[in-house]
Amino acid sequence: MGYKVIKFKNGVYLEFDQGSFDNWCVYLTDAEGNRSAPRDTDYFTLLKEFSKKYGAEQIYKDFVSFYEITGKETDPEVFESINKLSSVYGDNCIDIEIIFCILYMGMIAEENKKFTKLGKRIKRLGVYTLLIDDESVYKSANFMRGMNYKTIDELCKKRGF
Repeated sequence: MGYKVIKFKNGVYLEFDQGSFDNWCVYLTDAEGNRSAPRDTDYFTLLKEFSKKYGAEQIYKDFVSFYEITGKETDPEVFESINKLSSVYGDNCIDIEIIFCILYMGMIAEENKKFTKLGKRIKRLGVYTLLIDDESVYKSANFMRGMNYKTIDELCKKRGF
């Protein structure tokens, strides 16, 4: 069992635990105790739906606000910032908070990958492609597979990060 990183009002919690490659796999346990590793397509689907209601630019702007302060370790202040950001999303505030926390923890995992050259920029490029380029969930989650890091690095630089 991993260690709980954050627990939400609805009984859901997130933790890091052993995955296929390292100890930085993000797991979500729902209120009934069902545990799974969220896939990009899972939370990208929700982000896409929420972008229609709240605006892709707004969601992306909120994402970038905690992207900028994401490092290699969890920081309670970042979780607090995500909680405040999410509070403006009305009935969807907990769902948005969970998605943002999954992204935050996913970026930490990327920053901690052995020999990483791209780190958290991988997640930002996926979110950018989904929300700003308005690509499909599937394309946004999968288009980088098999690309070398230099190509991905250029795609990130072209977008200013």
